[in-house]
Amino acid sequence: MSTTTFEEIKAKQRATWGSGDYAKIAWVTVPVAETLVTTVDPHSGATVLDVATGTGHVALAAARRFSVVSGIDYVPELIAHAERRAESEGLTVDFRTADAEDLPFADDSFDYVMSAIGVMFTADHQKAADELVRVTKPGGKIGLASWTPTGFIGQLLKTVGKHAAPPPGALPPTRWGTEEVLRELYGDRVSSIETTVQKVTQRFTSAEHFADFFITYYGPTYKAAERVGEDGREAFRADLIELANASNHSTDGTLACDWEYLVAIATKA
Repeated sequence: MSTTTFEEIKAKQRATWGSGDYAKIAWVTVPVAETLVTTVDPHSGATVLDVATGTGHVALAAARRFSVVSGIDYVPELIAHAERRAESEGLTVDFRTADAEDLPFADDSFDYVMSAIGVMFTADHQKAADELVRVTKPGGKIGLASWTPTGFIGQLLKTVGKHAAPPPGALPPTRWGTEEVLRELYGDRVSSIETTVQKVTQRFTSAEHFADFFITYYGPTYKAAERVGEDGREAFRADLIELANASNHSTDGTLACDWEYLVAIATKA
């Protein structure tokens, strides 16, 4: 695949994440970010980079440990939101609008490089992985949290693709949620990879509430509903409701679903 094609895919992805209102839905991944930071365990004074920071979950969690933190995302509106959150807590984070596939940092800059449900949505997976490794110091840690292909969000993204096909050549983001693919992406540039499968329970008032919430605020589902039009939207919504009901383990009439993700910590050789 040519760079031009990846650039076209990236432009579509940037438009997707700038649609809806991700700031109103980003909080559902707070527990994922907290688990990632707790697992990686950056120490005070360590240099930390949060790649595809979104509204800043990982960056802020690391800053609360008194690490020296930077965070990047290619959606300016999300960076602005992350900056407001840092200011409200009195935390210092160097947030920048930048591309995960072209990080604005020198080689071997950070003790820890992390991304929670972020770098997995890049266009060129290999280029993004190369950048993660490049900016990490030898012996440093690369920590990722990514939705798995078989988990709830993996199935959600497949449902999105069924109704609104992704651009030709687009790579499934949930590839990052498998240890096998991570080993391929990193190659011999890391000395070890440790993975654990985690889950976070998400709650909504009903399956219908979940579907409407995601169609309204979450970029991929918002854009899919927009693309399929009025008639297609109802079929799309029905499939989201069916997915949610199939995963529901609540016994009180509400919705409770477990969303599976992979935490992977690699050590740079």
